[in-house]
Amino acid sequence: MALRTILTEGEPSLNKVSRKVEKFDARLHELLDDMHETLAQAEGVGLAAPQVGVLRRAVLVDNGETVLELINPEILEQDGEQDGLEGCLSIPGQYGLVKRPMHVKVRAQDRDGNWYETEGEGLTARCFCHEIEHLDGILYRSRAYRMLTPEELEELRQSEEEEEEEQA
Repeated sequence: MALRTILTEGEPSLNKVSRKVEKFDARLHELLDDMHETLAQAEGVGLAAPQVGVLRRAVLVDNGETVLELINPEILEQDGEQDGLEGCLSIPGQYGLVKRPMHVKVRAQDRDGNWYETEGEGLTARCFCHEIEHLDGILYRSRAYRMLTPEELEELRQSEEEEEEEQA
């Protein structure tokens, strides 16, 4: 396994549509393993192959219990609505407010090419949508109805720290 460089906004490949994964081989497994290591190092909740310079339809989503590998994912169902803060490893230090579905059901292949379905609520649903959009060359900033200012981010961090101190 190896750490891969996470591309940042302005890199042209982040705005390109990824190709379908056709070969479920050692090369794909190496990519997925490297993505796992890169995601863990970055302390993120999701990572798409285009973010590490590979234009293939593969993403990782941490659902809180495990890190799901979604190859050639497609959204089957979505319902409800959530409105919340969203960030991206490819747009470091910036956050915006984005409306997303509350519940999402996805069909994807595993690293061996077997099809399966999974679903998620809340943050997992948000991550499914966010990461799958990366595969179509879409960054969340284009979905955000408002980006937070540095001052607003600092206020948010301070209130989170105060909450943590109260809970301790």
